[in-house]
Amino acid sequence: MSSTHLFSDSNIVEAWKRNASPWTTAVRERQIESRRLVTDQAMVDAILSCSPRAVLDVGCGEGWLVRALARLNIAAVGIDVVPELIEAATHAGDGDFRVMSYGEIAAGALDLSVDLLACNFSLLGKESVEELFLAARSLLGSGEPLIVQTLHPMVACGDLPYRDGWRDGSWTGISGNFSDPAPWYFRTLESWNGLFKASGFRLREIREPLHPETQKPVSVIFIGEPAV
Repeated sequence: MSSTHLFSDSNIVEAWKRNASPWTTAVRERQIESRRLVTDQAMVDAILSCSPRAVLDVGCGEGWLVRALARLNIAAVGIDVVPELIEAATHAGDGDFRVMSYGEIAAGALDLSVDLLACNFSLLGKESVEELFLAARSLLGSGEPLIVQTLHPMVACGDLPYRDGWRDGSWTGISGNFSDPAPWYFRTLESWNGLFKASGFRLREIREPLHPETQKPVSVIFIGEPAV
């Protein structure tokens, strides 16, 4: 696929299918500085602050978060639409991993009882993310959190206008045999807040993990819960 690939949720999935193997290597060899220094632990800390008994890791990739939670005696299930990533996660063990799309979750295919949904850099699309948010509201009871970690909009925006819209992806800073990166849908902070509200959530907390050297935010973590 050329660099002029179409912007769509389906092309995100196809790109990740092509890059599943080098991505698994990059995560497991801790090649991504922001994850190594900041964001991996920030996500674990956010989950621990909610004291869950059972977690659903939505878009689990090769399964690192499920394994990290297992070491903390927290039961977790990981789902991802990319079979190659679920295969890698299952092979590594320490978790229950299933191939499932966000559309399938939205359609009610998930027969599972959890008290926290975690989305760690896994909400890259537009329509699929909006559908997932609506489904998440029905999966969680009162006070049960939805935690989303994503690129901080003020930093990820770069030199482009600060407004919602599709963006080209990039593998900059990651070594490996990657091919065309997945496109992604940029949302402003206001838009993220609106998505939570429109889906029946209220934001309990917003965290902005900082890079230890630059002291600039490398991500934003939203902790929401179903609105009464």
